[in-house]
Amino acid sequence: MADIVIDAKGLACPMPIVKAKKGIDSIQTGQTMELHTTDKGSMNDFKAWVNQTKNELVEAREENGVFKFIVKKV
Repeated sequence: MADIVIDAKGLACPMPIVKAKKGIDSIQTGQTMELHTTDKGSMNDFKAWVNQTKNELVEAREENGVFKFIVKKV
């Protein structure tokens, strides 16, 4: 289970990334954040953001039209 869950469902890019940045900034190194979004472009956008920030993408999946990402802060 993630330490923090960010609900960005219904938001268009770049808002899910903006919310993710605030979320990742609020947790400690080694903790995890889970992001939920319905933005179709988020799979590519979020993977690119995780690479850019040098954090670890633990999981990326789609469930009933909701994209769910789990990121570990490095």
